Amino acid sequence: MSKRDYYEILGVGKSASADEIKKAYRKLAMQYHPDRNPGNKEAEDKFKEATEAYEVLKDDDKRSAYDRYGHQAQGQGGFSGGGGFNQGFDGFDFNDIFSNFTDIFGEMGGKRQGKKRSAEQQGSDIRYNLEISLEEAFKGTTEKISFKIASTCDSCHGTGSENNEKPIDCPTCKGSGRIRAQQGFFIVERTCTTCHGTGQIIKNPCKKCNGEGRVNKDRTLSVKIPAGVEEGNRIRLSGEGEAGVRGGVAGDLYVYVAIRKHEFFIRKNDDIYFEMPMRFTTAALGGSIEIPSIDGSKAKLQIPAGSQNQDQFRLKSKGMSVMNSGGRRGDMYVKINIETPVKLSAQERELFEKLDKLLQDKTNNPKSESFFKKMGEFFK
Repeated sequence: MSKRDYYEILGVGKSASADEIKKAYRKLAMQYHPDRNPGNKEAEDKFKEATEAYEVLKDDDKRSAYDRYGHQAQGQGGFSGGGGFNQGFDGFDFNDIFSNFTDIFGEMGGKRQGKKRSAEQQGSDIRYNLEISLEEAFKGTTEKISFKIASTCDSCHGTGSENNEKPIDCPTCKGSGRIRAQQGFFIVERTCTTCHGTGQIIKNPCKKCNGEGRVNKDRTLSVKIPAGVEEGNRIRLSGEGEAGVRGGVAGDLYVYVAIRKHEFFIRKNDDIYFEMPMRFTTAALGGSIEIPSIDGSKAKLQIPAGSQNQDQFRLKSKGMSVMNSGGRRGDMYVKINIETPVKLSAQERELFEKLDKLLQDKTNNPKSESFFKKMGEFFK
């Protein structure tokens, strides 16, 4: 069976540059490599074929011989063909091919073993969920929170050493925190198992913290919640997170605020919504009523005569505090729910019947009159 043209295999023209040939091979190698296609004979054959083509075309002398004699150059002493999967790879540098694929295979061409790492590691950030009332969100408050957290070891003062000796470079990874291993054609980097990636070790670890420089402790903090805080707002306390490993910088504490559901009020941004049940006589006659306010006071609301069910009234600046605004407040919206009386006494029923007769010939129910007029026209 005749061999395919090497340029055709890689999908490039005969005038392709060395970089274009390398890119074309790299793409095929990533696609068909046996490690990514276990048990796939077709993919393995295509990988061998692409590798053989690249082995020839990447070398100027071999490529020149191939351009002159084609596959017959193998018999002319021009190059050695890839007869088997492991043949023809002397001096073949896969690091050169895969150096740009750190996002897939790790930092194969990036951080080398020569670069030392520090045993110090920054502590993690911590999240704390805090629930407060709507009144506390309106006024602002100071809350005490308690939690257990990794804190600086009192025995070694965070050094991790029993006698305060400085850490030494890890003998396994030479201070890099990474070890490299050859796997087939690839060089794979892994975290050093001796120093666990820190690059350094403690000769005499502190017995209390086992060389980490920190232990779990109970902590209590006071957190100031500003007036006007909203659901989901977070408050950052710098340096109050986990202590760093072996003297590393501490992380931050983030307090996330949740607001409990209120019995009467519904908050929407900086405004407050309130539904008020009302006797139908008050709605019909009008009058002044008192309603509760989020600040704990009573607010007066004037109800105009003839108010209808679900009418809404606005009380300016009676809503929530606006955070960081110097005392500005949102508005309060009051919706009235007109209630029909139930379980009428004989006297009340008599009065209602008289009232109903009086209202039948009046024009003081415009919505009902308009509706029944349209209904009459509809049935005609």
